[in-house]
Amino acid sequence: MRSKPVALLLADLSVTKTHSRPYTSNDNPFSESQFRTMKYRPTFPDRFGCLQDSRAFCQTFFPWYNDDHRHSGIGMMTPAMVHYGLASEVRENRQSVLNAAYRLHPERFVGEPPRPHPLSKEVWINKPLN
Repeated sequence: MRSKPVALLLADLSVTKTHSRPYTSNDNPFSESQFRTMKYRPTFPDRFGCLQDSRAFCQTFFPWYNDDHRHSGIGMMTPAMVHYGLASEVRENRQSVLNAAYRLHPERFVGEPPRPHPLSKEVWINKPLN
């Protein structure tokens, strides 16, 4: 008796192999980002001893994530800045600081004056086709 690789078995059964995620209508890119950030934190344990341990971890994680952690996908803003509509004001303040730095030391910048990260208009994991 000989076995065959799983890929060949799937091909014989007319099952196509894919490496992409299936489309799910309720994906939330912010939740996905938060979950990945949580898992890769140095303080995230291999296992929680009990429900109280997980709650204690989350009581410190979520305030940090929402109020302090800056996200590249939303222009290096915190979720709180975007949620409360402060992103445009923060970006304008950043531009003022960058303009002052450029005026004082233009030799530190190559080519043109620096600009802050652009603000995202949309954030998607699986963007709808229409």
